[in-house]
Amino acid sequence: MTDPSIETLVTALAFPEGPRWHDGALWFSDTHAREVLRLDPGSGALERVASVAGRPSGLGFLPDGRLLISATHDRRVLRREHDGTLTVHADLSAVASWHTNDLVADRHGRAYVGNYGDASVPPAAPRPAALALVQADGSASAAADGLLFANGLVLSGDGGTLIVAETRAAPGRLTAFTVDQTDGSLSNRRTLVAFDDAVMPDGLAIDGEDGVWAASPFSGEVIRVDAAGTITDRIAVADPYAVALGGSNGRDLFVCTADTWLPERAARERSGAIRRLRVRVPAARG
Repeated sequence: MTDPSIETLVTALAFPEGPRWHDGALWFSDTHAREVLRLDPGSGALERVASVAGRPSGLGFLPDGRLLISATHDRRVLRREHDGTLTVHADLSAVASWHTNDLVADRHGRAYVGNYGDASVPPAAPRPAALALVQADGSASAAADGLLFANGLVLSGDGGTLIVAETRAAPGRLTAFTVDQTDGSLSNRRTLVAFDDAVMPDGLAIDGEDGVWAASPFSGEVIRVDAAGTITDRIAVADPYAVALGGSNGRDLFVCTADTWLPERAARERSGAIRRLRVRVPAARG
C-alpha cells in the first residue's frame, strides 16, 4: 500500500537519476532515456533541457548557473551553455576506469565525479576506482583512489567535507574527506557510517544541519545520517535510487524511484517516477 504522505509528481520515466534542486526547479537525468529534464513541482511542467547520447547521470551547476552533466558511457563531463548548447567540459578517460556516475559541483566551479570501477555486478566484487576532481578550467585528476563503486556525492554546507556513498563496499558505507579550499584536494579519509548488510547506499542529499539522506534501493528506504554518523531517520520508499532536497521551504525530499536499474528493461517498462515527501530539517540556504 502506498504511503499517503509520499506524493508522486512524475511517472513513465525510464530511470531517473542525479537530481539537483536549482533556481526553483528540480533538475534530473533520465539516464536510460538519454535526456536531462527540468521539473517545476508547482505547475507540474516538465521540460527536456538536454539530450545526451552517452547517458546522463550526475548533475551540478557552475557559479554562473551553467549545468554540468556526467555523460556515463563517454566518461566525460558536458557543460550546457546558457543558449542550451552542449560542449565537453572535461575528459575523464584517463581517470575513470569505467562508466562515470554521480557528480557534485562546489562554489568554486570544481566538480567531483565517481565511476563504477568496472562492469561487474554483485555478488562479484567491484574493481576499486578513483574519484575524479575536475577544476573550473576542465582539467581533471584523481582526487582519491580505491573507492568501491563511488555513487552519491554531497558537500557539507561550508564546503569543507565531501561525502561519498561507496555502494558496493562490504558493508555499504558513507565515506568522508576533508576538502582543501584552495585546490579541492582531499585528505583525512574516514568512514562516516557503515550500514547493515541490507543497505547499499546510492544517491545522496544534504540538509542544513549537514545531515545526509541516502537512497537505499535494495532495502526500500531513505535513510538520514547526522553529521556525527548516527542514523536518525529511516523512511520506507519503494525502489529509491537518488534523492534531492529543495522546494519552496527546503523541506521537500525528492526521490527518484524505478522498478529496475537494468537499461533494457528500464527503457522498455518506464517504471521510473519522481516522488516527494516532507522532512523535518530543510536544505541549507545559499
